[in-house]
Amino acid sequence: MNKAEILRYLRTSSKTDDERLLSLIDECCEEVNKCVRPKTLHRIFDCSVTPDRLVIGDYIFESERLAQNLSGCKKVCVFGATLGTECDRLLRTYSVNNISKSMVLQACLASKIEEVCDTLEDELKKQGMTLRQRYSPGYFDLDIKENKKIFDLLELTKRIGLTLTDTYQMVPTKSVTAFIGVEND
Repeated sequence: MNKAEILRYLRTSSKTDDERLLSLIDECCEEVNKCVRPKTLHRIFDCSVTPDRLVIGDYIFESERLAQNLSGCKKVCVFGATLGTECDRLLRTYSVNNISKSMVLQACLASKIEEVCDTLEDELKKQGMTLRQRYSPGYFDLDIKENKKIFDLLELTKRIGLTLTDTYQMVPTKSVTAFIGVEND
C-alpha cells in the first residue's frame, strides 16, 4: 500500500521519521492485506448527458457537476467496489480497545479501497478506454441518495454483497460507488 497516501489520510507529513507511527502503519497494512477480500462490479452503459443530468436508460442522475465531468461522453462506466465485511469487524474491535491503531487502520483501509478503484480503472485503460475522473454520490451536488439508483442498476447487493442503509450509507463501510466517463466509443 502507498505509505505516503496513508500518512496523508492521517494528516501527517510524508517525510515523517516517527518510527512508532511507521511501525504501526506497517502492522496495520499487514493486517489489512490478510483480511481484505475486494470485490468489484462494473458495467459500461450508453448514456446521454445534458447540462444538469446523466441519463442511463430509465435512470436519471441530477447533478450539474457530474454532467460537466461527463460532458461529451456517450458511454459511462458505473461501478461498485468493497473491501469486505472483515474490515468493519477489525475497525470495530480496535475502536474499542486501541484507538491509535483504529485511526491508522482507518487510513490504511481508505488507501486500500482507493487502490482497488485505481486497479479497476487501470484494467479499463488496458482495454483501450480513455477515462474521465471518478465521480461518486456525495461529491458536490450529486446527492448521496443517488446510491440507491446505482445499487438497483448494478444489483450490488445480490452480486457483491454490498448493502445500503436507510441513510444511504454502504455496508461494508469501506466501499465505493462511482461513475467514470468513457471518452472513446
